[in-house]
Amino acid sequence: MPVRFVRLANSAASARTSFVAKPTFNPAFPSSPLTTMPGPGNLNGKLYAHQHVLPRLPIPTLDETCATYLKSVRPLINDSDYEKTVRAVNEFKKPGGKGEELQKRLIAHDKSKNNSWLIDWWNSYAYMAYRDPVVVWVNYFFCFVDNKNFINKPAGRAAELITGAMEFRKLVVSEQLEPDMARNAPLCSEQYRYLFNSTRIPQLPEDITRNSDPAKNNHIIVLRNNQFYSLELVVHGRQLSTAEIESQLQKIYKLAGNTKDIAVGAFTTQDRDSWAKIREQLLAVSGKNKASLDKIESAAFVVCLDDAKPITYEQFIVFDNGVAGFNGEHSMMDATPTSRLCDWVLDRLGKGKINHGTPTVGSLEAPQKLQFDLTPELKQEVSNSEKKFADLVSKHDLQVVVFEGYGKNVIKKFGCSPDAYAQMAIQLAYYKTYGKCAATYESAQTKKYAFGRTETGRSVSIESVEWVKAMQDPKISNQKKGELGRKAIASQSSYMALAVDGKGVDRHLLGLRLLIEQGEEKPSIYNDPSYALSSHWNLSTSQISSEYYNGYGWGEVVPDGYGCAYMVNSNVLQFNLVSLFLQNDVMKYNLLEALREMRPVFEATAPPPKAKL
Repeated sequence: MPVRFVRLANSAASARTSFVAKPTFNPAFPSSPLTTMPGPGNLNGKLYAHQHVLPRLPIPTLDETCATYLKSVRPLINDSDYEKTVRAVNEFKKPGGKGEELQKRLIAHDKSKNNSWLIDWWNSYAYMAYRDPVVVWVNYFFCFVDNKNFINKPAGRAAELITGAMEFRKLVVSEQLEPDMARNAPLCSEQYRYLFNSTRIPQLPEDITRNSDPAKNNHIIVLRNNQFYSLELVVHGRQLSTAEIESQLQKIYKLAGNTKDIAVGAFTTQDRDSWAKIREQLLAVSGKNKASLDKIESAAFVVCLDDAKPITYEQFIVFDNGVAGFNGEHSMMDATPTSRLCDWVLDRLGKGKINHGTPTVGSLEAPQKLQFDLTPELKQEVSNSEKKFADLVSKHDLQVVVFEGYGKNVIKKFGCSPDAYAQMAIQLAYYKTYGKCAATYESAQTKKYAFGRTETGRSVSIESVEWVKAMQDPKISNQKKGELGRKAIASQSSYMALAVDGKGVDRHLLGLRLLIEQGEEKPSIYNDPSYALSSHWNLSTSQISSEYYNGYGWGEVVPDGYGCAYMVNSNVLQFNLVSLFLQNDVMKYNLLEALREMRPVFEATAPPPKAKL
């Protein structure tokens, strides 16, 4: 990527975020509110027009969750362990038991909230209170298909992406962007409030979010050779043309030269507690540091002009040769808004639908380089941060699996859900690699509800286990394998439908657990080994598909697991495997083999083509 086109994460690189009930303020920047919900804005806008009519996130009944939970753990444990789990669940849900008491507390908690029973907890538990480094474990990336017009022209590529992003920003800020839709129904748009001019601030014991006024902050931050430049995109009330932006970027290339500054941005790769303490030290040193951090944290987004030239899928972070991509900050947004941004920009650029303004370049002041005063102690912290980050990266292996044999178009002819089909390929590959099945997380969006984010889709089922075992048995016919495969796909699709409806088990059980008061005995369902086992995500998976991407991924969530992002495009399936060197090459081979073996199996049981009228 010649540009790493990123939404602003924390003060200089990337991060995660939380939701608080009312605005808080950063004493370092008293004029800049730290809020999770910018005001209602344009009452005639489209983006938030349906927010007031969206239903609240439901609370499943105790019986519903307990039944679904038992079904989901059954394929992961033996008969003896399952009997223990059944006893723990029955104890939990019995009339007058602890489960009923916690359910009553959860219903009361829901009534006390003006958003949803889950959102404050989830943003804190999953993101803002999470203290490990955000790089690898929280942030995610998209790698864009090359634009052949900008091979070895990184400034031009960056400029067009910036213009495209600013056009999308106008739609968001003016609220004229149509809301996301699912089956002709609007989805929650709350996450779009954090798409631009929003950042995660490290604090103890929990991080907070800073939103800055987009009307007053039309600058972006451009990084080159560890140097930070503030580039104003609106001058005298007029947005710069693409040609003018490219000219300003060329000035940055020249100003930055070939010498790297001390890597202040490395601070943000630290664990959150360390970065919070370092940030306070930075602020205490000088007003110059305060001003530079303020400029970074209030920016619309960040563009990184990297100095390498990737030629393979794995080397996705560097881009002096015109390759481009996106590094997403996950805290207050899931990947759907950022993917819509990127897909919209790339689609409009490709179709010539972006207004690039006048091709002439006027006289403009050079972008401002941000300055930092660093004490000897802070310089040592930079060195420590770089070493820790290099060590973290060196422990990880990334493999990109590109299968060009067929894609979504063919899978649909099989009469199968493309997403469920890809999930079964992952299951089969894992079974081929390890001879067993393991807990698998698939992200299911719950944005049909107000303030909805995600629920867990549990992909492993009794049916999927039976199918992967059958696929490894040469004595079983393709017809039978296909029948079992369709049952496995139906089971996966059924669970995902429950999850999308807010009736998965993981968020509900979390909510009940969080209401156990200090000093109270924890119900046996939470101490039962099956609870930890069934949520130990050896496979953390999610799909974002775009014909404009050739890469998408993130890191593993458990040390003995994989981060497995995947795309199901028209004629290609792609998987991104990240792990702590857990036989990624074997998993890659087995994924390709699984997809080859699945085709004749599902062709054998495909429904007849529909007659043309």
